[in-house]
Amino acid sequence: MNVKKIVIFGAGKIGRSFIGQIFSRSGFEVVFVDINRQLIELLNQHCRYKVVIKDGLNDRTLIINRVKGICLDDTEQVVAELTDAGIAALSVGQHGLQAAVPILAKALINRRQKYGELPLDIIIAENMRNVDVFIREELKKWLPDDYESDRLVGLVETSIGKMVPIMTRKDIEDDPLQVFAEPYNSLIVAKNSFINPLPDVSFIEPKENIKAWVDRKLFIHNLGHVTAAYLGFKTYPKAVYIWEVLEKHEIYRATRQTMLQAADILQALYPDEFTPSQLEEHIDDLLLRFMNKSLGDTIFRVGCDLYRKLGADDRLAAPVQAAIQTNKPYNRILEAINAGIFFRAKDENGNYLPSDASFFDEAKKGTQYILENVCKIIPD
Repeated sequence: MNVKKIVIFGAGKIGRSFIGQIFSRSGFEVVFVDINRQLIELLNQHCRYKVVIKDGLNDRTLIINRVKGICLDDTEQVVAELTDAGIAALSVGQHGLQAAVPILAKALINRRQKYGELPLDIIIAENMRNVDVFIREELKKWLPDDYESDRLVGLVETSIGKMVPIMTRKDIEDDPLQVFAEPYNSLIVAKNSFINPLPDVSFIEPKENIKAWVDRKLFIHNLGHVTAAYLGFKTYPKAVYIWEVLEKHEIYRATRQTMLQAADILQALYPDEFTPSQLEEHIDDLLLRFMNKSLGDTIFRVGCDLYRKLGADDRLAAPVQAAIQTNKPYNRILEAINAGIFFRAKDENGNYLPSDASFFDEAKKGTQYILENVCKIIPD
């Protein structure tokens, strides 16, 4: 077994620019598993890739070495790598988890047969609340009854705050393996979820109460991002970029005040984890990062997918539910939701996200209908 090997499901933006990057730089062999066969072939051909750090001033390039790839379809090879790995990671999105979990279960069974009761920790780089509970329940469907997953599988939640700049077609054609990234490089992980010793990896920040940090990402980072998009589109419907609307004083101020309101709710939920000054400093840093022109983040990309982003457990409705629970004001967040209901930004080709078309039809039934049926909020 190789304790310095990580198998990462998902060779996409976060997988390569963040998880693979920090583990490789800490001396790990990195094995990517992905459905994109062309990408996998290129990884195996070059055994390295570039991460271009975009800070808005001077770009710098990191060369990530000791990497290889396996296609998700090559199940036996994936199982063999996982069996001998020191750690694993998931960065595939909710739909991708359905394909990854059965392979993980097969590898866990194989691992027990080969090494006995040797635990495997799995870093979950997914933007889902309570994703560890979801994966554990899914794993149990594929594992034998005598497999003690609670003792042998460490499901490590994370709070992924890293933003990945948009790449043009030319950027991808110039080098299909390169990825862009912002300078922020902290991987917040659930300290108590590791069964094996914490990996010796730079940029990892272990936290005792990971739920608080997952909610910090949702309540402040994600909330602030869509608030800028929704309020920005409402006032400046012809604007294209997030930085463009945040340069307008009234949008910057309204976004910041909404984030501060969410921070007040967050602190009420986790009074021992954060202080108001810490959260305010975090908000100002985020706003500075949102305004990084090198990110190329569009209002459309940040705001679209309305069923998900206005959903009951997501970035706007969840803080409102918490505000009701803690008896905190949420009027500014409600204003952002209202702007989101009427969000109609289009992509560079003049198209809406296809799934948003049905949302627009439902929105015709009125704001109250969306609040109650999509957001699951009944405001007073």
